Amino acid sequence: MKNEFERLAARQPLELLSMKRYELPAPSAGQKNDITAWQECVNNSMAQLEHQAVRIENLELMSQYGTNAWKVYNDNLAYMIEMAQKELQKFRKQIQDINWQRKNDQLAGGAKLRELESNWVSLVSKNYEIERAIVQLENEIAQLRQQQGDENKENIRQDF
Repeated sequence: MKNEFERLAARQPLELLSMKRYELPAPSAGQKNDITAWQECVNNSMAQLEHQAVRIENLELMSQYGTNAWKVYNDNLAYMIEMAQKELQKFRKQIQDINWQRKNDQLAGGAKLRELESNWVSLVSKNYEIERAIVQLENEIAQLRQQQGDENKENIRQDF
């Protein structure tokens, strides 16, 4: 990668496809009569020939079965997408149901709170009225006692 980035930075052209590995060189001039050198060349050419035969066979298999395998793979992907979308819709429906239930619970709770608050206000008002009546009665009792006390004093004075 580093070499490629350096090549790009230097604005050098892309190297052409190297065909060196496909060459079948003959033994060097000094080894033209050496049987082992020729045997190595023959082995190299046989390995390259076998490699090319395997590549051709792979390409033939790919052309014969590759499209069907690709179609099956695409069908599997489409099925997976469909299942994921169904699951997503199911989760969205569950979320919507939960939110709807929460809203209903909160509305019912709000109504109950308003009812309780109204009851509380009513009870506090009644308590206030009762306390006011008690204070008024206590004042009346105090006045009556005072009047009775004044009458008793007057009766006592009249007796003497």
